[in-house]
Amino acid sequence: MKAHFDELETRSADAREAAQLEALNDRLARNGLAPVSDLGGLAALPVLRKSELVERQKAQPPFGGLPVSNLAHVFQSPGPIYEPGGISHDWWRMGRFLHACGVGPGDIVQNCFGYHLTPAGMIFENGARAVGAAVLPAGTGQTELQARAAHDVGVTAYAGTPDYLKVILDKGAELGLDLSRITRAAVGGGALFPSLRQEYADRGIFCLQCYATADIGNIAYESEAMEGMIVDEGVIVEIVTPGTGDPVAPGEVGEVVVTTLNPDYPLIRFATGDLSAVLPGVSPCGRTNMRIKGWMGRADQTTKIKGMFVRPEQVAAFVARHAEVSRARVIASREGEMDVMTVQVESPEGDPSPYAASVAELLKLKGRIEIVTPGSLPRDGKVIDDQRIYD
Repeated sequence: MKAHFDELETRSADAREAAQLEALNDRLARNGLAPVSDLGGLAALPVLRKSELVERQKAQPPFGGLPVSNLAHVFQSPGPIYEPGGISHDWWRMGRFLHACGVGPGDIVQNCFGYHLTPAGMIFENGARAVGAAVLPAGTGQTELQARAAHDVGVTAYAGTPDYLKVILDKGAELGLDLSRITRAAVGGGALFPSLRQEYADRGIFCLQCYATADIGNIAYESEAMEGMIVDEGVIVEIVTPGTGDPVAPGEVGEVVVTTLNPDYPLIRFATGDLSAVLPGVSPCGRTNMRIKGWMGRADQTTKIKGMFVRPEQVAAFVARHAEVSRARVIASREGEMDVMTVQVESPEGDPSPYAASVAELLKLKGRIEIVTPGSLPRDGKVIDDQRIYD
């Protein structure tokens, strides 16, 4: 098997940016947006959040008026959100990840992602087809049948959530079935803990994980180097301050915002609600695209304090109101049986009173103001830190 899925994975940064810019401007035009002169121009465009997509789809079913072409399937995700699906070659770009896992012609992939309403099963089946592998469309549940089928069919690779493969392997052992032909696993949709990856390695199974969503498909994936996740060639990833569309400094934690260059469904600046950060440099495996650290938590830190919701967008509006404020963080705590809101403000100013007035107006709550030295708040992506303990 060749080292890389295609030549796109090893192209220069200049070649990648030029090709993506050309594709991006085409997709912007399809969305009724003006072209940009470079990829940095994305930062001036609005972010599309899932909550907004839900409302748009209610007003203009099924896809909210977004440009969709070559429709083959319609899927439903919680919200509900309806996603289109296509059947063209590697429509969700999952083949790139499966290739990195070592899956290819001659393999039989036991696909344990769901096929019912949600797109995950079709996403991975489409990727398996792109690398020339056959698929056992197992879906979820019925573990004994899954173990027997894996044995009888001669399954060589697994696709599904990280932990379900262990369930199948353990059931196979219980039934006296030899499942040793399974030597590769492509997982997603949950945490792959180091201990579980090691258990698979001890069983002779090479396991890698990807980061994908129902709306976008593959966003980033591990390679054999296992140093972060390599951004897929068909998307543009930005890391922004939660609640805004403003890019963070390189290496800082922020919300993952993705623009997909899929011509059949070009989503522009789609906010995933997930936190991550950019890793410097390129992967030792030879793939040259940007890397991220993988999933680092949720960006939607909305918290209820004193019966009122406080959202990252409100914190961002507070920072934007005061030019001298570089960053702010809301801390929710308890004193006795009472909620307490403290707003830490990075500012060279010493008078908290103007900030208290803005907090009351924009966050709809009165809170303590704590002035802190600029640059002293952690760069961990948190703008709301709920420290309350409920025992």
